[in-house]
Amino acid sequence: MARKRNQLRKIEIIRDFTKYAAGSVLIKWGDTWVLCTASVSDKVPSFLRDTGKGWVTAEYSMLPGSTLERKERDIKKLKPDARGSEISRLIGRSLRAAVDLEKLGERLITIDCDVLQADGGTRCASITGGMVALRDAIGKLLRDGQLAEDPIRHAVAAVSVGICGGIPTLDLDYALDSHADVDLNVVMTDDGRYVELQGTAEREPFTEDDLAALRALARAGLKKVFAAQKAAAR
Repeated sequence: MARKRNQLRKIEIIRDFTKYAAGSVLIKWGDTWVLCTASVSDKVPSFLRDTGKGWVTAEYSMLPGSTLERKERDIKKLKPDARGSEISRLIGRSLRAAVDLEKLGERLITIDCDVLQADGGTRCASITGGMVALRDAIGKLLRDGQLAEDPIRHAVAAVSVGICGGIPTLDLDYALDSHADVDLNVVMTDDGRYVELQGTAEREPFTEDDLAALRALARAGLKKVFAAQKAAAR
């Protein structure tokens, strides 16, 4: 049965998926599956040493078997994948928007997002699942007495929208994304503020009215994404 143009794919968030990470989440978003793990360290970046502030960063990669044709590991090319680096920075920026870095204290939380299976929207799934892994890692620090106060200010999540065949469409899978006229990734906080908008006219430039329609569609979809995050945390 075909999805409606304003309908999300099924989202399943499985917490505590692996044993050793401070936070570990498998997010299944349709046929896109991403493993998000959070690791905590006292080694902050050099520009934050002795400031009392912490940092949240991310690394993103697509595993060799995540696509129809095997994707080579970065080490084979002896340089980072440009797309992976760009998405890593996006995830890091997005998750830092969720955290009061002063309350986090002088520690580093790294969110690793490894795509096990890709069918569009991997960066949105990584941000959404990474937020849950981040929350779990901070919950552990609070329970262990390493933090006196919760540094999370609000949740962050992301969703893709686009114009496909002239119609605004929510949550693009690969088939839709590969033929979209416009592709827009929307990152928001759960109190309705934007963290980042990444929009591209893949074929035809888009209008203010197109952008308004896409933003409204994303906001409606993100209400359900935030609900999936909250349900997973219970």
